[in-house]
Amino acid sequence: MLSAAVYGASGYTGAELVRLLLRHGEVRIAALSADSNAGRRMGELFGQFGGLDLPMLSTITQVDLSEVDVLFCALPHGTTQTAIADALRAKPTLKVVDLSADFRLTDPAAYARWYGHEHLAPQLQDEAVYGLTEVHRDAIRGTRLVANPGCHTTTALLPLIPLVAADAIDTDTIVVTSATGMSGAGRGAKVGMLFSEVSEGYHAYGVANHRHTSELDQELSRAAGREVLVTFTPHLVPMNRGIYATITAHGDAARMHAILSEHYADEPFVTVLRFGEVPQSRHVRGSNTTHVGVVADRVPGKALIFSTLDNLVKGASGQAVQNMNLVFGLDEGTGLRQLALFP
Repeated sequence: MLSAAVYGASGYTGAELVRLLLRHGEVRIAALSADSNAGRRMGELFGQFGGLDLPMLSTITQVDLSEVDVLFCALPHGTTQTAIADALRAKPTLKVVDLSADFRLTDPAAYARWYGHEHLAPQLQDEAVYGLTEVHRDAIRGTRLVANPGCHTTTALLPLIPLVAADAIDTDTIVVTSATGMSGAGRGAKVGMLFSEVSEGYHAYGVANHRHTSELDQELSRAAGREVLVTFTPHLVPMNRGIYATITAHGDAARMHAILSEHYADEPFVTVLRFGEVPQSRHVRGSNTTHVGVVADRVPGKALIFSTLDNLVKGASGQAVQNMNLVFGLDEGTGLRQLALFP
């Protein structure tokens, strides 16, 4: 049995990690941190854990890592760098999966530009592996620090990277419009997230400068072997879970579909639908699965690509568990084979 600790267990992604690890079968939850809720039980914060024998929530400094094999960090961006540096200093053999953005960008200057401050652990950035499992599988197996991708970027990159690598898409014309559910904003109390503020509405945010754009540019440029800059606009929709990306670009839609179908034919968590079929977010809710659809636009030479996943599972905690499985040589799908919840 692997022993796991979760930093930031009181947030949505932290709670989702606990849910997935409880049914994993190869993992024992050894420690849960939530500094502002230290001394409380998970069942007090999340009713679904009521009555379960889980560790008491503690502060990070109270977590004993000596017997921990893997540390999941579900802390806010900007706070994770020092926490992980301290953890690896205390136990260099520890494996870490970071769900924040702190180690996703390979260029420290790009991190400073997008996040507004210098990277506080650049020596660790050099060894971090971007944890888009289906793309960087081999590198993930050999690292001790996995930088779990963002939910918007996972949704868009899974269909785009194979197409860019195959030169099947005009990279100068890629436009990504991505809609996310409310849980993507975290569990903190914010006026803009109140029911009356978001219910029965739909709006763009982070327009022209959302931080996930940096991940899209980095990974698509890596796939193309040259600089690729995309237009990316996220939107907020009044649903609890899910991300739905609509991607437009120039290229032959039938060829794109054939490439994606072949590329993902043996992947357990990416399903390419029949040509012309459009996915629905409700069909992946609660699962670690991504559904991808390709449709020919009415304008010749243009394609519409649709991609959807659960932002808390494949977009965060599920992919984190998938990466942990790889790092420890377990079957990649262990603990993640649940089907979507519908209705």
